[in-house]
Amino acid sequence: MSAAPAVDRYAVIGNPVEHSRSPFIHAAFAEQTGQPIEYTRVLSALDGFRDTVHAFAETGARGCNVTVPFKFEAFELAARHTPRAALARAANTLRFDAVSDGGWLADNTDGIGLVRDIERNAGVLLAGRRVLLIGAGGASAGVLGPLIEAGPAGIVVANRTVERARDLVARHAEPASRQGVDLHAASLDDCGEGFSVVLNASASSLQGAASPVDAKVLTSGALAVDLMYGPAAEGFLAWAQQHGAVGRDGLGMLVEQAAEAFFVWRGVRPDAAPVLAALRERLAGKAAH
Repeated sequence: MSAAPAVDRYAVIGNPVEHSRSPFIHAAFAEQTGQPIEYTRVLSALDGFRDTVHAFAETGARGCNVTVPFKFEAFELAARHTPRAALARAANTLRFDAVSDGGWLADNTDGIGLVRDIERNAGVLLAGRRVLLIGAGGASAGVLGPLIEAGPAGIVVANRTVERARDLVARHAEPASRQGVDLHAASLDDCGEGFSVVLNASASSLQGAASPVDAKVLTSGALAVDLMYGPAAEGFLAWAQQHGAVGRDGLGMLVEQAAEAFFVWRGVRPDAAPVLAALRERLAGKAAH
């Protein structure tokens, strides 16, 4: 009788972390692909992220996801960085490779997860469209590169502090030029109008605000995505629908970025669609009760 395969350990590390749906998602991926993994949540003290990650790695774990507020710190922990993590200067995925293999690898799968959710799950191709990205923090840093690679006509990065938006735009100027994407920074109250895709990557949802920008940014039938999901996204989604847009939360992005992280760790790409459907059904059932 052959021995059962060793089970590799992974986790999501953050603060807070108890709300994370990642254990459900990765358990579903493992069942779908037959990969022997165990996935848990790990709470880190706000001033103890480095120690928490190293302690988890020392248990023999193979990698971790990283959530707020540690994505910039996660980037600094790794010896190697994928191009998309290097562009973002933030990481949501660490792979604990041995020193003999080059050391830990940092990746950022948020942006490709967002693009895949918009194009595959929402059915909206980004090529040739005008996109408004609200916010210039870690979430925007993680998604801007892959958004540029999708080839929209233009992207405006709008932020309360315009200088932060300008810094983010400057860092992405070369890939934007290479892709022929018109990339600009703006303030929240002067970011233009008539966008067909509006992405809320700001902290406004966590603060209970409906939208940090005027409704004139929306074209009729625009896709308006809040990168948050659950109650935090409800205000923005209601605002979008009130003004004739199609609202979408960040749950699809969450599942798609997890699928990419799974591929980074395991070399196997799971099918995200059935897992997203199962997660939406699960959350709808909980809401009903």
